[in-house]
Amino acid sequence: MNKPFIKYTFLVLVLIGTALSCKITKPYQRPDLNTTDLYRSQTGTDTTTMATMPWQNLFADTTLRALITEGLYQNLNLKVAVQKIVEAQAALGQNKAAMLPNLSANAGVTHSKQSLASLDYPPGTVVNTITNTYQLGISASWEADIWGKLSSAKKAAFANLLQTDAAKRAIQTQLIADIANNYYTLLALDKELEITTQALQFRIKEVETMKALKEGAVVNGAAVVQSEANRYAAEVAIPDIKRSIRETENAIDILVGRPSGALNRQKLDGQQPITTLQTGIPAQLLKNRPDVQQAEYNFQAAFENTNLAHTYFYPSLTLTASGGFSNLQLKDFFVNSVFYTLAAGLTQPIFNQGINKARLTTAIAQQKEAMYNFQQTMLVAGQEVSNALYAYQTAIEKDGARTKQIAALVKSVDYTEELLRYSSATNYTDVLTSEQSLLSARLNGVNDQLQALQAVVNLYRALGGGWR
Repeated sequence: MNKPFIKYTFLVLVLIGTALSCKITKPYQRPDLNTTDLYRSQTGTDTTTMATMPWQNLFADTTLRALITEGLYQNLNLKVAVQKIVEAQAALGQNKAAMLPNLSANAGVTHSKQSLASLDYPPGTVVNTITNTYQLGISASWEADIWGKLSSAKKAAFANLLQTDAAKRAIQTQLIADIANNYYTLLALDKELEITTQALQFRIKEVETMKALKEGAVVNGAAVVQSEANRYAAEVAIPDIKRSIRETENAIDILVGRPSGALNRQKLDGQQPITTLQTGIPAQLLKNRPDVQQAEYNFQAAFENTNLAHTYFYPSLTLTASGGFSNLQLKDFFVNSVFYTLAAGLTQPIFNQGINKARLTTAIAQQKEAMYNFQQTMLVAGQEVSNALYAYQTAIEKDGARTKQIAALVKSVDYTEELLRYSSATNYTDVLTSEQSLLSARLNGVNDQLQALQAVVNLYRALGGGWR
C-alpha cells in the first residue's frame, strides 16, 4: 500500500476523532415526575404491592382462570400487538444495519462503438472503433457516525421496540381485567335473573291469593288488578335481563377469541374477593404499569428524534471504496487488470429551504407532546388506583347496612300481608310498596357484590398487575 494512501487514511481518522469529541446529541434521562400524593389519601410507605402477584393467585374461580388463559392465547388484539413487536424489531435491525458499511459486488460486460469521425485520425488510418470491456469488482460505502445521527436513530428505534412491548403488556393487563369484569357481570345478571324469577313466582301466587280474598270480601277489585300489575312488572323485567346475559356472554366470547355461544360459569355467591389490598407507593407505577412505561418509551423515542434532528445541521462524512478487475480481453482478464478507488467526502448543508429547521421544530414539539402525555398517563394511573380503592371501601361499607335493610323489608312484607288478611288498617298499596322495595334492595345487594369484585380487579389492573 502506498504512502500517500496511508497518510490520507490517517488524516481521515484524525478528523473523525476530533469530530467525535464535539458531542451534539444529549444522553437520555428520565423526567423528574412528582408522584407525591398521586394516590388520594395515601399515607403509607410500604412498597409491597399486589401488582407483583400473578393473576392466577387473584382469582380462585377455576372457570374464570380457564377463560383468562384462553384469552391470553386467542385474543386477536393481543396477537396484533405481538406482530407490532415483530415490526419494531425489524425496524431496529434496519437502524443497526445502517451503522455498518454497505458492500456490493458487480460484474458487467460493456460493448461500445465509437464514431470514427470523432477520433480525428488522418485519412486512411485503420482504427478499431468497437471495444468490449469486461469488469468484475466490489464497492463499499460507509457513513461515519460523527455527530450521533445513526446512533440516535438506533436508540429511537429501540425505544419504539420497548414501547410496542409495553403496549402489548398493557393490552394483556386490560384483557385480564375485561374478562374478569365481564365474567362477574355475567354472574351478577344470573343472580338478578334468579331473584326476579323468584319474585315473579311469588307474585303469581299472590294474584290467586288476592282473588280469594276478594271473594271473601277482604279486599276489593282494585287490589286484584294491582296484584296482577305487580306480577307483570316482574315478568317484563326478565327479558331485559336475559338480553343482557346474552350480550355479556358474547362480549366474553370476543375477548377469548371464539364465536358467540353459551358459557359455563359458577355462582356469584361463591365468589370471594381478596381482602388484603396492598397498593405500594405511587413511584412504583413507573415500573409496574405497562401504559406508564409505554408513555415513557414514547417520550424517549421523541427525545432521540430531537437529537437526530440536531445532527442534520452538521456535515456528514462518507467513505467510499471500489476495486476489482477490468480488461478489454477476456482471455487476459486477470493480467494487470486490478483497479481501485478510494474517496472521502464531507457534505455540509447550506441552503435546504428550511427543511432542517422545520424538522427540528417538529421534533421538539413532538417531544413536548410526549412529555405531557407521560405526565397525563401518570395522573390517570393515580386516579384509577384511588377510584378502585374507594369503590371497594364503599362496597364493603354498604354490605352490613344492605343485609339489615333486606331483613327489615322481609319483615315488612310479612307484616303488611298479615295485616291485609286480618285487619282493615292497611290496603294492598302497602303490600305493593313493601314488595317492590324488597326486590329493589335484593337487586342492589347483587350490585354491591359486583362492585366489590370489580373494584379488586380494577385496582389490580390500575397498579399494573397481570403481565408478569
